[in-house]
Amino acid sequence: MKFGMFYEHQVPTPWTADAEQRAYQNALDQVELADRLGLDYVWEVEHHFLEEYSHSSAPEVFLAACSQRTKNIRLGHGVMLMSPKYNHPARAAERIATLDLVSNGRVEWGTGESATALEMGGFNLNPAEKTDEWMEGAEQAANMLAMTPYPGFKGKYFEMPCRNIIPKPVQRPHPPMWLACSRRESIHRAARLGLGALAFAFVEPEQAAQWVKEYYDIIKSPACVPLSHTVNPNIAIVSAMSMHADENEAIRRGEDGFKFFGYSLGYVAIYGQHRPGRSDLWQRFLEVKDSLPRTAGQGGIGTPAQVRAFLKRYENVGVDQMMFVQQSGLNRHEHVCDSLRLFAAELLPEFKARDVLRAREKQAELAPYIAQALARKERMPPIADADIPVVESYGRNKSADIGVSRAETVSDRGGGINIPAHDPHAKK
Repeated sequence: MKFGMFYEHQVPTPWTADAEQRAYQNALDQVELADRLGLDYVWEVEHHFLEEYSHSSAPEVFLAACSQRTKNIRLGHGVMLMSPKYNHPARAAERIATLDLVSNGRVEWGTGESATALEMGGFNLNPAEKTDEWMEGAEQAANMLAMTPYPGFKGKYFEMPCRNIIPKPVQRPHPPMWLACSRRESIHRAARLGLGALAFAFVEPEQAAQWVKEYYDIIKSPACVPLSHTVNPNIAIVSAMSMHADENEAIRRGEDGFKFFGYSLGYVAIYGQHRPGRSDLWQRFLEVKDSLPRTAGQGGIGTPAQVRAFLKRYENVGVDQMMFVQQSGLNRHEHVCDSLRLFAAELLPEFKARDVLRAREKQAELAPYIAQALARKERMPPIADADIPVVESYGRNKSADIGVSRAETVSDRGGGINIPAHDPHAKK
């Protein structure tokens, strides 16, 4: 089993002038430390307008900063919202490829729909169509990265003409793709589409075991028809993480923050009422926190021995990755770093040793099924060379539209640059 860190960039009220800056800078320090310690992934969400719960609206910027402070850790969008109303597929593809280039091929491309009224309403997205919009945007962005040139597309939610989307990523045809999942049905969808499953749900190992079995049964079946140009057979789930040699101290350091994470998630997505710019989510949490039950994820809070036993239960049922929620509520930066160091010293080496063997066996087992799935994929036909359109330069069209000579539309903006006023390759 591999291990990752999961960030929402939570900033509870009342806000100080530097609260957001401190949250981001602390997270960068934590990711740099995690990379040195040998953790495998960092995952960063994309959310909009979700005050206190998530101040992470530009994950590609944060992940790019991480890329320059780390060497090995994989940089995961957890997730990029793929409705064209959030991210035009061409812009999404360009950003994914650029991040892959500046990180030397370390991008994991998680995708998703979004599920809050604040976000969907803010971008005028119809909730009834969000799954179809995700599907169209994600599939076409993958095509844009894989094809040279992209033939163009006219769909229900966006259209664009033939263009070559550049740059292209280090990882060809594109980085591994994932789908955000919160319930059994979406786990099945990820498997049918050949996508990794980012299961943002806190489940007991027994339930996780069922999800893993059903996911891999579908991956191995004719029902798996890839959405992207690769198959990424992986299941990752989230858990709390607060480790200390003393159990009570681990609980003191991590319990309230993780409770806030669960409470705030329910509030923004299910039962809350929101007044933009007037959030009081942390205060509401304080009023009810002592009555909130512990969740399955609480098992990641405790001594090294307790956390080892907790994690092995998930390893034993075939979960591929555990994503640790640590930066939540008012959890302190130094406590997050202490937990990471203790985890790396006491637990990580033994899990890594077993993961090397399991990964080799898994790859050999799944290779023929992946090949069969990719053979079933219905691919966008490439455009024939003769059909690639010629796009006239803007100045060429503009001069014809307004009836002036081309020479009149060309200006030297300084610096001694000699710009031809006509096409030097044109026949006279």
